[in-house]
Amino acid sequence: MTVKTTEIDGNKIRYFEKGTSKDTLLLLHGLGASAERWEYVIPLFAKKFKVIVPDLIGFGYSDKPMVDYTTDYFAEFVSKFVNKVGIKELNVIGSSLGGQIAAESIINHDVNVKKLVLVSPSGVMKHSTPALDVYISAALYPNTDSALNAFQAMSGRKKIDEKIVSGFVERMQLPNAKMAFMSTLLGLSNSQIITEKLQLITIPTLIVWGENDPIIPIEYAQSFVSGINDCRFYKMTGCGHVPYAEKPNVFFQIVSDFLN
Repeated sequence: MTVKTTEIDGNKIRYFEKGTSKDTLLLLHGLGASAERWEYVIPLFAKKFKVIVPDLIGFGYSDKPMVDYTTDYFAEFVSKFVNKVGIKELNVIGSSLGGQIAAESIINHDVNVKKLVLVSPSGVMKHSTPALDVYISAALYPNTDSALNAFQAMSGRKKIDEKIVSGFVERMQLPNAKMAFMSTLLGLSNSQIITEKLQLITIPTLIVWGENDPIIPIEYAQSFVSGINDCRFYKMTGCGHVPYAEKPNVFFQIVSDFLN
């Protein structure tokens, strides 16, 4: 992967790029994550698409300005990022918070998306879950043990890649990382439930949800499936909150079939 940077509103934004296709695929990570979260599927998708994966503003190694990290702020950021890197038309996969941001960017900022994939998107659930509480705690008090517990809770698996844990701890210790994380949580809790807006999404959409997702349980999938007119749904068995990291080859096949 090529690691690049660009500047938006005076803030440095880091992103990955891989592939030479004329068809662009944008991957948007979730709360507290970074572009690395997609590392298992980037090489797979890059065979068919030019894959672009930013660290959302406030996360990863992108700048973390002192602002209110609302969902609309993130959606506007995505619109500006797409324009800055010169993407005219694209497909988008958004995970968790990234899914909600992707939807909001289409609804409110006219980002020109051909097809949309939402993976366990936020936007409907307005209360926490035990696994989410563990993840929040790990973000605020980042160390190897707390991060390992969080990723085990998220996936339901004991074996977690050490570099996922160490990378998370390193990034959450960066200046303003905790501020951006907590501001995003507050922005989510105060945001309007996205259900009423979903009918404004008119492009083909695929919802993918881990059967055993403990962060945003699969019961919330129905709100998205019934709210979006041209929508398909796939339940990934044996997966938690991040099926693209837990079963990357299966996830790739499902999503690739939809995008093609």
